[in-house]
Amino acid sequence: MKNSKILVYGAGVLGSLFAARLKEAGNDVSLLARGNRLAYLREHGIVLEDAFSGKSTITQVTLVEQLRPDDAYDLVLVIMRKNQVPDILPELAANKNTPNIIFMTNNAAGADAYVESLGRERVLMGFPSAGGTRQGHVVRYIAEREGRKPTIPLGELDGGTTTRIIEIADLLRGGGFEIEFQTNIDAWLKYHVALVVPIAHAIYMAGGDNFKLAKTRDAIVLMVRGVREGFRVLQALNLPITPPNLKMFTWIPEPFMVAWASRMLDNELMELVLSQHANAAPDEMKFLADEFLHLVKQTNIATPALERLYIYSDPNSQPIDIGSAQIPLDWRPIWLGTGVLVSVMLSTLLILSRRKK
Repeated sequence: MKNSKILVYGAGVLGSLFAARLKEAGNDVSLLARGNRLAYLREHGIVLEDAFSGKSTITQVTLVEQLRPDDAYDLVLVIMRKNQVPDILPELAANKNTPNIIFMTNNAAGADAYVESLGRERVLMGFPSAGGTRQGHVVRYIAEREGRKPTIPLGELDGGTTTRIIEIADLLRGGGFEIEFQTNIDAWLKYHVALVVPIAHAIYMAGGDNFKLAKTRDAIVLMVRGVREGFRVLQALNLPITPPNLKMFTWIPEPFMVAWASRMLDNELMELVLSQHANAAPDEMKFLADEFLHLVKQTNIATPALERLYIYSDPNSQPIDIGSAQIPLDWRPIWLGTGVLVSVMLSTLLILSRRKK
């Protein structure tokens, strides 16, 4: 699929990044944009600024306002807020000339709506795995970190490694992205939502400020518990924790996790990656929370932390007092572990004393 004809549907931060990268790699790229964003792109092109280095680039791509039924692309990348996707499915379905459509969005509901509209054979799913914000016509983005390229999870619905997914992966690698094939992309996306929804709502709970959140233990406790509740819901639905490194949220004791989260949240990178995105997309975060609550109802898992955080989907909710630390931390796993260790040590000493006799 080298030198492919590609449509990027969605001209936000990540759509702009992908369109520019794939164009620079030698592909024929069109970017679908509307309104003020389209006007900015016509006047300035895609202006990207690396948030770390400050390096700025300008890339010109073909700009379109719609996907017409007779348009023919090798690949369409849908990169937009999940709550916007239902409105564009009829337009995608009306176009029969594009064989490959990758939905690179948050998704807790699965692929059923995509398959119903487009047919199973046309649908793939992934996630853009980068971040940033838009300031006027300039997109400030974060992709590479310490020389590491962004890793894109990508998968066929059945988890297979097909010829087309290999070719698409090569295409994306040409644009500077690393690819990780997922045998269960649905699980990956659901666990991602289980992670980001509590974080976003904890940020809202702290008035939309990650620095204030870092100083507010009660909000972080609810965030950590909300993530764990979400993971238990997905496990009850027989979805394995994906990717495996997320298992840390299930076994690290709560006091340690809260302390770690507090340090992680207290920096400017988290402001760009988390706060600014959450504050720019409260409609998507509420939509995703509703999708996830639908999954909760399919289980018997209690989710008190998620329910409390969900209150902050309402923009009129009163933020928590900064520095609030009224919720007791759960020390039980630590005391239990200490008790087990002491028991083992005492048993060992008893055995050794008997041997000496």
